[in-house]
Amino acid sequence: MPYRDAADGTRLFHIDVGDGPPVLLVHAWSLSSAMWEYQMRSLVAAGFRCVAPDRRGHGRSDVASTGYDLDTLAGDLAGLVEDLDLRDLTVVAHSMGTCEVARWLGRSGTGRAARAVFLGAMTPHLAGSVGEAFVEAMVADLAADRPRWFHDSAPAYFATGGAGSWVSRALVDDGIRAILATPLEVQIACLRAFTTTDLTEDLRAIRIPVRVLHGDADASAPIDLTGRPTATLLPHAAFRLVEGAPHGLYVTARSVVDAEILASARGTTCVRPAATPS
Repeated sequence: MPYRDAADGTRLFHIDVGDGPPVLLVHAWSLSSAMWEYQMRSLVAAGFRCVAPDRRGHGRSDVASTGYDLDTLAGDLAGLVEDLDLRDLTVVAHSMGTCEVARWLGRSGTGRAARAVFLGAMTPHLAGSVGEAFVEAMVADLAADRPRWFHDSAPAYFATGGAGSWVSRALVDDGIRAILATPLEVQIACLRAFTTTDLTEDLRAIRIPVRVLHGDADASAPIDLTGRPTATLLPHAAFRLVEGAPHGLYVTARSVVDAEILASARGTTCVRPAATPS
């Protein structure tokens, strides 16, 4: 199994499959590298190498007592990329993953990363829009009964009443099981980190092309608070609205997501939209 030690000694796991130009896949809050199984299959078949880490405290990585701030998490990504000597890299991130990637790319990562794809971005500053009291109410709900919280949130996450009506109960249950494998205290620390950190200046500093894909049925990261302002702040962004797609668009809009990732990995140029995304 591929493991490496972070700067503080935390043992971190990553998947490394395929041959060819590298694609780094950074997973969502409370999930793991396993969420990318469909995208990895598509990318490997197209001749790419997929590297998908498990964030500290998630999946097969160690549950560290500290290090869930975005600076440390960005450092974990940078260390993996440097250890594997990944260059001309395509970076794909979903949800919380876009926050740690923004911190990394905005400060030091564009020497090795050549392009990126943001799916269901949680940038630039969610707590700045909804208020920290809203975040702390989520923390209280998780601490009270997190199985129920995730169970109740799953239909909206997959838009099972709309674009994701085809998603099976088994797939939903599998996602909930994966999420509940992440310890509560890790979930809370990460939630506070990615919602309360203002990444405005990090996004402005990213000088590589970034595709921003966001669904207009995203209940977890409302598009007007996240996807649209993210695309506006990025100097070289291409914004795509995925109609009817929820936060779990990597499942429900898989064909669109896979096509956009492949196009980015093949080096299609992204250009800042002429107007604010609408």
